[in-house]
Amino acid sequence: MQLGMVGLGRMGAGMTERLRRAGHDVKTYDPNVESTAGSLAELAQQLDPPRHVWMMVPAGEVTESTFRELVGILEAGDAIVDGGNSNFRDSQRRAAEAGERSLFFLDVGVSGGIWGLQEGFALMAGGEAEPVGRLVSAFEALAPEGGFAHVGPSGAGHFVKMVHNGIEYGVMAAYAEGLNILRNADVGSTEREADAETAPLDHPEHYQYELDIPEVTELWRRGSVIGSWLLDLTAQALQESPDLSDYEGRVSDSGEGRWTSIAAIEEGVPAPVLSMALYSRFASRGLD
Repeated sequence: MQLGMVGLGRMGAGMTERLRRAGHDVKTYDPNVESTAGSLAELAQQLDPPRHVWMMVPAGEVTESTFRELVGILEAGDAIVDGGNSNFRDSQRRAAEAGERSLFFLDVGVSGGIWGLQEGFALMAGGEAEPVGRLVSAFEALAPEGGFAHVGPSGAGHFVKMVHNGIEYGVMAAYAEGLNILRNADVGSTEREADAETAPLDHPEHYQYELDIPEVTELWRRGSVIGSWLLDLTAQALQESPDLSDYEGRVSDSGEGRWTSIAAIEEGVPAPVLSMALYSRFASRGLD
């Protein structure tokens, strides 16, 4: 099928290449890199109706301005796809605004990162069934087997991706805490300054392990029940910088973790692990 891709960053470029490898005709627009079009208007001209334009741009102001421009350019029956990490509430609003112009709007959560080109991208689509059906061949080209689902109406795709990223915060925090326990397993063999405010180590003989943390993470990647893509990235980072001296102890949050915690509060369901992982990110930035 034919598709327009707006945004050729790390994700958009990989998705474009994967689509083209599968035989799809992809027109592109990104003002920062070589593209088939020099503007959104030219991109629309390169596509046959009904047009399908996929945005892979940063969530927030850039997504909003791109959406507004496309709404003014596209024609009835065309579809806009937002593959960024937008707030699901914004996606609900954009779907309604697009509908007023007889356009379709799909919110598609995308996960896959730097390995998506080779391994495929997990896709969580929200929106009306008819435009989703038009794009199934593209979704199947992008996703690994079983890696695509139409999860619900407008906003559902970004809601599912939001919670996905909230879980990611918690998993990353769990790896960090566990690896830190392993890293300090030699505490019994180190001199500790006596301090009336700090409980002494009762049995230092129990903590005499000098563990090779990069080796442990490589081991856990193979056959362990806690294996994951996040562990793969952790092991890779430890191979390149065993003491992580090349990394700062500061972690940003792009919004999804906050929105997940807010959703848990509004739904009245407990999410202490995901919320504490978010607060740990705040603390890493000196905000505690």
